[in-house]
Amino acid sequence: MNKLDEIIRGQLGHTLTGTNFSSLGKKYEGKVRDCYTTSDAKRIIIVSDRISAFDVVLGTIPFKGQVLNQIARYWFEETARVAPNHVISVPDPNVMIARECTLLPVEFVMRAYLTGVTTTSIWHAYERGAREFCGHKLPERMKKHQRLPCPLLTPSTKAEKGGHDVSVSRNELLDTGVITAADFEKAAQIAAALFSFGERRAAERGLILVDTKYEMGKTPDGEIIVIDEIHTPDSSRYWFSSDYEARIARGEDPRGLDKEYVRKWLATEQGYLGDGPPPPLPDDVRIEAARRYISIYELVTGHSFVPDVGDPIARMAKNLGISA
Repeated sequence: MNKLDEIIRGQLGHTLTGTNFSSLGKKYEGKVRDCYTTSDAKRIIIVSDRISAFDVVLGTIPFKGQVLNQIARYWFEETARVAPNHVISVPDPNVMIARECTLLPVEFVMRAYLTGVTTTSIWHAYERGAREFCGHKLPERMKKHQRLPCPLLTPSTKAEKGGHDVSVSRNELLDTGVITAADFEKAAQIAAALFSFGERRAAERGLILVDTKYEMGKTPDGEIIVIDEIHTPDSSRYWFSSDYEARIARGEDPRGLDKEYVRKWLATEQGYLGDGPPPPLPDDVRIEAARRYISIYELVTGHSFVPDVGDPIARMAKNLGISA
């Protein structure tokens, strides 16, 4: 066992499952993040170690919250000139303090490849005969994992916790009235610009940014900005570019660094696709997932990941200046 595996295994019993910092403000608990709204229009986002797939919380992965928060910080800093975002400060490895916004009730999903394993994926639809996805016409005779003619914006509704997101077209969204045409167009422009930047930066690191999702919010003065996270292993799919062509030619799946590993383990080893309670994640799967999260942080950012071990609750309380 190498040193990193030892550190990850040692953290299995100290993962951040959740928080209860009532002094921070009103709490909202998402699938992965605990968010607190303060009285001075700030949002304190605590990224837990919870992992979700198929819209279900599956368990925890050591250091996952630290990786997600730090890689989101990296991308928010790198893309600040591409699109405005909500970041104010990052006082702790798991914590981001941001501007409070009104959430746009749409996930802006960008896809560059015909792939996926979930029932909401573009490949699932294509394999079953669909030649239009979210309002986009798709060519005939495409193969799984093939690059699309151009990156596509495939919006998704935002389901309540425990529900399932649904991919929809621009017109379907506008017909429901959940978003105005002006807000949709502005957010779509931001998503396209961010994805183009992300593709270029990933290519420089020997990676392919396959697909990703962005969340947007509106500030009190009406500005649409990027919120939540950006280009993390939770919101994005990455493949290695070096052997992509060769693996596709052999009929193999591309090598990936993202939570697709956990999805595939659930689907192929357990036959689980999101219905009913999920099977428990074995420690070996949790350790491998942690290794992959750390690897993609280091690959994408070019920085070494320095894990903060031990009890995350006490550390966060100290860094936020509150009692645990």
